[in-house]
Amino acid sequence: MPATAQPNQSRRRRTYGMLAAAAGLATVGAMLAALPAGAHDSRHGKPLPNRYQDVQLLSFNDLHGNLEPPAGSSGRVTELQADGTTKTIDAGGVEYLATHLRQAREGNKYSITAAGGDMVGASPLISGLFHDEPTIEALNKLDLDVTSVGNHEFDEGAKELRRLQNGGCHPTDGCYTDKKFKGADFPYLAANVLKEKTGKPLLKPYWIWKKKDVKIGFIGVTLEDTPGVVSAEGVKGLTFKDEVQTINKYARELQRKGVKSIVALIHEGGLPASQSYNYDCDSPGGGDGISGPIVDIAKNVSPSVDALVTGHTHAAYACTIDDPSGKPRTVTSAASFGRLYTDTTLTYDRFTGDIARTAVKSANHVVTRTVPKAPDMTSLISKWNTLAAPIGNRAIGHISGDVPNTGTESPMGDLIADAQLWYGKKLDADTDLALMNPGGVRAGLTYAAKAGEGDGVVTYAEGFTVQPFANTVNLQNFTGAQVVQALKEQVSGPNATATKILQPSANLTYTLDLTKTGADRVVTDTIRLNGAPIDPAATYRVATNSFLAGGGDGFTTLGQGTNDLVGLDDLAALEQYLTANSSAASPIAPPVPNRITIVQ
Repeated sequence: MPATAQPNQSRRRRTYGMLAAAAGLATVGAMLAALPAGAHDSRHGKPLPNRYQDVQLLSFNDLHGNLEPPAGSSGRVTELQADGTTKTIDAGGVEYLATHLRQAREGNKYSITAAGGDMVGASPLISGLFHDEPTIEALNKLDLDVTSVGNHEFDEGAKELRRLQNGGCHPTDGCYTDKKFKGADFPYLAANVLKEKTGKPLLKPYWIWKKKDVKIGFIGVTLEDTPGVVSAEGVKGLTFKDEVQTINKYARELQRKGVKSIVALIHEGGLPASQSYNYDCDSPGGGDGISGPIVDIAKNVSPSVDALVTGHTHAAYACTIDDPSGKPRTVTSAASFGRLYTDTTLTYDRFTGDIARTAVKSANHVVTRTVPKAPDMTSLISKWNTLAAPIGNRAIGHISGDVPNTGTESPMGDLIADAQLWYGKKLDADTDLALMNPGGVRAGLTYAAKAGEGDGVVTYAEGFTVQPFANTVNLQNFTGAQVVQALKEQVSGPNATATKILQPSANLTYTLDLTKTGADRVVTDTIRLNGAPIDPAATYRVATNSFLAGGGDGFTTLGQGTNDLVGLDDLAALEQYLTANSSAASPIAPPVPNRITIVQ
């Protein structure tokens, strides 16, 4: 939290002013270390504390402003059954998350709630329309103690992130209610995000929780590649440093301050071998069932760090991965959208001031919708929905069935690409094709009525949930060779291990051979535009969003286009397409995802 932020001192579980008494606490700790458990203070006859104290760490990540229960597959989790089968469970919604967290805290006097970033950004209309002020209000009510920043905290830039932390009305849209926005009463940590001009962290690098004689330090970082997954404007003037080096640096600083129990909040994650939230990713051995960037990070973060709370990949896991000394260490992630929370028990040793690592226990729990709704969250949602209703309830189109955003090529991604090609041709009749980044497709569309609007009706709020970034539709010229190269960048370079398959407009087809490696996975001689091979020397007019047109997601070639023409935002393009091409009597059918032939 920046130095100017004032914590809510009335919060019973909060303690921000912790470092001033460090020397005195160190002396007390030294005295306790020399005494056996159950000893008494001879001067006052009072029993000294037990040596070990269990501390409850509740955590979640990647909420993305999902205050209401997410719809479709975004609002379900998969549970592995004892007989090896799976079942799906409806999950999520802050009314239920609040109840689950409050019930989990009951009887736990030593309880901390932490998050792994992306609390806001890419949010549904109820939050995104108001620059995520509703989500910050909800997190305050959830008694969140601390969070790291994630890449989406930078969607609107560093200045807006500081406003979310410190409060104040939006500089353009002003105040939404008669009360001034107070900001977050928990600190956002950004240890590896530096201001270019000064080289100093944008926000606080760490925070120390303290209750009586127990203290735990939290270091927060986001993925080093944040500039590659956020628009250039959002990270202007900032430098993002290596996660491991940064955590190790501040772990040493915390130790110098007498804080030996340390948790890292890392907005970077892994990919478990199963989609089931309760999959044992330590089977057959510690961390054997998980891959991805977090594995290398965990193996290199200092052994002085006792647990890693992670995020970004929207996956669910509670694993152990060996630290550099070969000792198992807990690494967790609670999927996304508030569908899960993680309950970790950290056993604090008062004699050493450190966590007894062998006693750490952790598990993910489903935020089921079978518990009572938290009334304060229901009231909050109602307040903001009332303000959003005139905009959000407007019908913008009709669909004949669900349009999911799942799969390598998704029906929703195809629909957006078709909309951008259609809109691009309105701007310039010479537009040839459209490409949509998969990360920009935040949700699908559901046929069933969500809020009484009628089956098959697509509202502006639903469209906003699908495309919340306000990217513009950009037209650029590329050679045929560049188009082919852009397709190869889906599976090579930065995207070689974590592929990013662009969603193509209907007139572009090709084969993706996943049995091959690198760029060869895109089979060049199968690429067809309107049934004809791409001519390497010809010029093609391509519609993308402004994120891709800036070379985002590792598509450097798409950042090299010429003859730019910038249109309206991508949601406006989708709205115009749906309005012009669908009606209640003639709804648009979900596209069949067969533009990319996948060989596995």
